[in-house]
Amino acid sequence: MKHLLISADCHAGATIDMYGEYVSASYQNAFKEWRERFVNPLKGSGNPERARNWDSEFRNTQLEADGIVAEVIFPNTIPPFAPKSLITAAGVFIPPVNDLDYLFRLEGLRAHNRWLTDFCSIHPNRRRGLPQVLLNNLDDTIKDLELAAENGHTGFLLPLIPPDAGIPGLFDPIYDRIWEVAQDLDLTITQHSGAGTPNYGKTPSARLLFLKEAAYFSQRHLGHMILSGVFERFPKLRYVMTEQDASWVIKDLEHMDEYHMWMMHGVIPQLGSIEEHLPNKPSEYFQQNVWLGASFPTPTEAESMKTIGPDKILWGSDYPHREGTYPYTREHLRRSFHDWEEPNLKKIFCENASSVYRIDLEPLRALADRVGPTVEEIQVPLDKIPEDTMSVAFIRP
Repeated sequence: MKHLLISADCHAGATIDMYGEYVSASYQNAFKEWRERFVNPLKGSGNPERARNWDSEFRNTQLEADGIVAEVIFPNTIPPFAPKSLITAAGVFIPPVNDLDYLFRLEGLRAHNRWLTDFCSIHPNRRRGLPQVLLNNLDDTIKDLELAAENGHTGFLLPLIPPDAGIPGLFDPIYDRIWEVAQDLDLTITQHSGAGTPNYGKTPSARLLFLKEAAYFSQRHLGHMILSGVFERFPKLRYVMTEQDASWVIKDLEHMDEYHMWMMHGVIPQLGSIEEHLPNKPSEYFQQNVWLGASFPTPTEAESMKTIGPDKILWGSDYPHREGTYPYTREHLRRSFHDWEEPNLKKIFCENASSVYRIDLEPLRALADRVGPTVEEIQVPLDKIPEDTMSVAFIRP
């Protein structure tokens, strides 16, 4: 018996020149001018096998060797008209300089989305792409969501909003238009870590501060969505927080439930009543609407996932990033999940992702039977860490 593995956190993207083929005709001249000036800040970084971002069969070969048969795809390369300050492609929000800059940036993301649709169509049941949207003009956002659904996508990548972004936070009712469309179109809202921090400027410590605080500025969106009543008003929404660990959620929900209890019982009367706004406990909305894309969890994180509940977790490898588990996914699974019961592993390995992103498992079973890890091998504790790994999954306890 073999496990069917779906990675709910993988990354892909085209080269700049490939993206150029997807830029609208009216932007082609501007793209050529931008292309001549552009210097990719990520060029030469990461694994030299960069082609696995866009080479479909090369990619499948590596994923299959790692035991993975389907994936949820986040961006991983720089889109056209990107600002020079862009250091990550996964759901980053950098405020446009002006209206014209916004239009170019929007066209760049749309070029990525067009490429992504084609890339996913090569293997439609093995790939679930997450088209990107901006939130500066909600009419544009809605058009992009409608197009995403029309093109067969089942989710989208919502940018994390820094506190100095110049647009309202996700707690603002202005976004109810977006939540309503996402709910009606059955699109899963997904956010990825690595963005949402303030602008630290060009100070020597800027990148260290980014590393230190990126997790917090990603995770705070959970409270924004729950406490603002988004899930009370739109109870059928699905919201996934990816590559943001898991254990922090336990305390975060405890704190929100405590604040909710205080307000329900008038402990802090100056804060007013919360009953009409948020009749249920925050943890109940989490159970109703939220999932965690728990990428490359360590044994400690995996233990916390038992408390959160296996129904709420989607496992991810973070392929092709160096901090992810490739090419040692089997070893990672043995290290973190050897003492788990098989029914719960099935939930986090494939069943939850199947439900959240509408992936049909039946066509994947034959491939999983050929390349997937066996139930028995995952039950064997790992006795030796791979010497050449740089994955967080092996470095942390």
